Amino acid sequence: MVRSSSTLHSDRLAAHIDCILYHTTPHINLIMSSSSSAHRRAGQLVGHLAAQHQPLVAPLRAAPVAFTKKPLKLCVTGAAGNIAYAILFMIGQGKMLGNDQPIELRLLDIPAMANAINGVLMELNDCAYPVLTKIIGTTDYKTAFEDVDIALLIGAKPRGPGMQRKDLLAANGAIFAGQGKALNQWAKRTVKVCVVGNPANTNALIAMQNAPDLPKTAFTAMTRLDQNRAMSQLATRLNVPVDNVKNTIIWGNHSKTQYPDVNHGVIESYPFPSLSSPIRAAVNDDAWLDGSFLTTVQDRGAAIIKERGKSSAASAASACVDHVRDWVLGTQKGQWASMGVYSDGKTYGVPEGLIFSFPCQCYNGQWHVVKGLKIDERSQKLLDATTKELLEEKRDASAAL
Repeated sequence: MVRSSSTLHSDRLAAHIDCILYHTTPHINLIMSSSSSAHRRAGQLVGHLAAQHQPLVAPLRAAPVAFTKKPLKLCVTGAAGNIAYAILFMIGQGKMLGNDQPIELRLLDIPAMANAINGVLMELNDCAYPVLTKIIGTTDYKTAFEDVDIALLIGAKPRGPGMQRKDLLAANGAIFAGQGKALNQWAKRTVKVCVVGNPANTNALIAMQNAPDLPKTAFTAMTRLDQNRAMSQLATRLNVPVDNVKNTIIWGNHSKTQYPDVNHGVIESYPFPSLSSPIRAAVNDDAWLDGSFLTTVQDRGAAIIKERGKSSAASAASACVDHVRDWVLGTQKGQWASMGVYSDGKTYGVPEGLIFSFPCQCYNGQWHVVKGLKIDERSQKLLDATTKELLEEKRDASAAL
């Protein structure tokens, strides 16, 4: 764009005025006090210059709002692993607890991974996330768990070729027994624990059993990944936004025996924006819902390993963020979150003493199992099958330990 000579002249005049004001403004008060005529001239000068060139000084950028919440101490175990690597940056971005919640982050892994932890810590520092007020990398339980508010137990021994389930339970049992004891000794009495490392339900149970001074409600296992997978399958089938799929349920174990239940869920704004439809009515294909939908959700982890050559990482991290966010900040009104929680023996016929996935609502920082849902005969058989597996895992883990 060509600029006129008058515009250029105005720009030069404005710059000259800025220079005059910069050098004379500190002395205006002195000039004004020397005589009445000087007072008038100074007033005229300032008024004229101000009218010709506003603003005289660019406004300063507003200072960032200080946090009003007390920092929460959050520990991530297996901090050098793939799931942790994904979730740590989500936490830093405020996706778990919000941009107004400062966090003191502790990264825990085994001594052999000390250098890797340090590398992750360096990257987190380089991101300069405002919510991360302190980041500590450690291989020491006390440093990791002391006064911790939230513990994400992600690290676990993976199942190797030819490894039997009881061998996996024994290996992980020792890890989670140790972490349970450490949490019992050093964590806050109000700590919230989410176990991600598999077998998640039984690992959570082992940790809970080794933390007798903490409430049983403090320990949960993550089945939100399975719920998210179910929601995604339904949204794709119906060609609707995934957020329109509400209240799918994962019952039982985070394993192939889990029961993805659609009988109580709805599709919002379907088939018209002002309507909501039960999932079964919306899909209108019981054979698919009771067949390939079920097995796709149950076998999704293995399918990802087959295609990718590695287990789920980013999706597991995202589900853990969802799990903790709902637990701490609350589920949305009328919505349920699937969570592996302690069974009291009075709910849906599940025996006491298991970590079992139920539909839950969360408020005031506590989870509450949704009660009174009708369980049909077919569903009850599926609940019985996953209960049986969890009882066997509990038995095998106890024998191994």
